[in-house]
Amino acid sequence: MTSETGAPHPAHRNIFVSHSFPEQQVDLGEVTLNYVEAGDAGKPALLLVPEQTGSWWSYEPSIAMLAENFHVFAVDMRGQGRSDWTPRRYSLDNFGNDLVRFIALVIKRPTIVAGNSSGGVLAAWLSAYAMPGQIRGALCEDAPFFASELTPAYGHPIRQAAGPAFALMRDYLGDQWSVANWEGFAAAAKASSSPIARLFFATEEAPQNLKEYDPEWGRAFYEGTVALHCPHDRMLAQVKKPMLLTHHAHHIDPETGDLVGALSDFQAQKVQEIVRSTGVRIDYQSFPDALHMMHLFDPALYTQVLREWAATLPDA
Repeated sequence: MTSETGAPHPAHRNIFVSHSFPEQQVDLGEVTLNYVEAGDAGKPALLLVPEQTGSWWSYEPSIAMLAENFHVFAVDMRGQGRSDWTPRRYSLDNFGNDLVRFIALVIKRPTIVAGNSSGGVLAAWLSAYAMPGQIRGALCEDAPFFASELTPAYGHPIRQAAGPAFALMRDYLGDQWSVANWEGFAAAAKASSSPIARLFFATEEAPQNLKEYDPEWGRAFYEGTVALHCPHDRMLAQVKKPMLLTHHAHHIDPETGDLVGALSDFQAQKVQEIVRSTGVRIDYQSFPDALHMMHLFDPALYTQVLREWAATLPDA
């Protein structure tokens, strides 16, 4: 697991830490995915897909609660956590097809999928493009629809949202951590005009989740290659299973006009309009005081929202 640049996968850097659930791996062909499993196999299946820069363990505070009602699976996407890194192969379609194979080989029955941030975009991808019978519904937790695209159909593009932080990763960390100048990255983030870069990345030491993350992910979003063949408006127009979009704290920075948050109110409205035009049910819940990763910072509320919405879905 060594990148084309020569920078090692984190498995060779001894940076991983232990967690409260045993980790497993599955070979999907091109990539081996890391995952955990919890709960009774007789309960409804639930697949959790983490945010960009995250690993399955961002759901660790929620999994025990969710396992009371669900057979829970939580994954590391390619390029994150203990899963394989795949240079130049980071795209929504590749990510989504990894999950299609995971459901087919590991879960093996219809599942509810719940994803945060880019994982929420992938939950919608599965609602649109998964194999027949694989998906029961998709919870998109504060998903950056349109706002994670280079040239979106609606509203702020990636470079007026989280993009500047990803550009700093490209320049100071490099694909597969080939530059690895964290001190320079933190200083540049602290001085950045981007509110998101200043808020979340100006730390003295790289946090554990970023140590396990291939910064090429961020470059793929910043440069637009990740969604090049999967525009969000087209994807949303093809969803087939019920969706829930939760929308967390966000605002428009008065100095820069940048979006601080996952998606704007206008973009959230457009998501609902497009999905409803297909005849598929979409629910929307606003949590203006919630942090982006509700599942990590308010697991009780997240579990309540997911349970109540899942109870409204048709039986498998």
